[in-house]
Amino acid sequence: MENFLASISLVSKMATNDYVGFTFFVGCMAMMAASAFFFLSMNSFDKKWRTSILVSGLITFIAAVHYWYMRDYWAGFEESPTFFRYVDWILTVPLMCVEFFLILKVAGAKKSLMWKLIFLSVIMLVTGYWGEAVDRDNAWLWGLISGAAYFVIVYEIWFGHAKKLAVEAGGAVLSAHKTLCWFVLVGWAIYPLGYMAGTPGWYEGWFSGLNMDVIYNIGDAVNKIGFGLVVYGLAVAQSSEK
Repeated sequence: MENFLASISLVSKMATNDYVGFTFFVGCMAMMAASAFFFLSMNSFDKKWRTSILVSGLITFIAAVHYWYMRDYWAGFEESPTFFRYVDWILTVPLMCVEFFLILKVAGAKKSLMWKLIFLSVIMLVTGYWGEAVDRDNAWLWGLISGAAYFVIVYEIWFGHAKKLAVEAGGAVLSAHKTLCWFVLVGWAIYPLGYMAGTPGWYEGWFSGLNMDVIYNIGDAVNKIGFGLVVYGLAVAQSSEK
């Protein structure tokens, strides 16, 4: 009981106008709830879809844990928790790429596709972190490299081998693939906005009225939970066809 009371006393008070802290807290709770939903629904599907649902749950669970720490970091220092955020992304974004491979396995997708997407996502994140936290004087250059890796991912899933596999699979798989592609094209595009809002460069002033943490937090919740719900919907559709 004493330990419980002590833990409560360590919780930082959140100001009513602290919108950044609010989005950290809501993001944490939303992704924790999504994790519980995905994990508890796993046994409702055939084995071939359980891994996909498990990965969806892992993505939101990893993010929820990091958001718990990031919310406390923000409350304690009122600084953007850049390091914790990129640790979260370096774990969850490659897993989101794995989801493409898992849903396309029915069409014969090989692990080379998965590793290609993972490699590109790592390049995108490492260069993004370097520009945002290490070499801020050249943030525009690192952002350009990060953006190039992002657009290669976009090309691969919209027009490359991944798209061909999705077309071959057809039906619910193709529909789910298209939806995930839109998440990457539109949902992931919110991250460059956050990057430009928080780093110096020729784009300074364009997004000066935006808060990078709010942008990132909203983008994370929408993209990670949305990815999982698309995969869940695919599993439901495939199960109902039997």
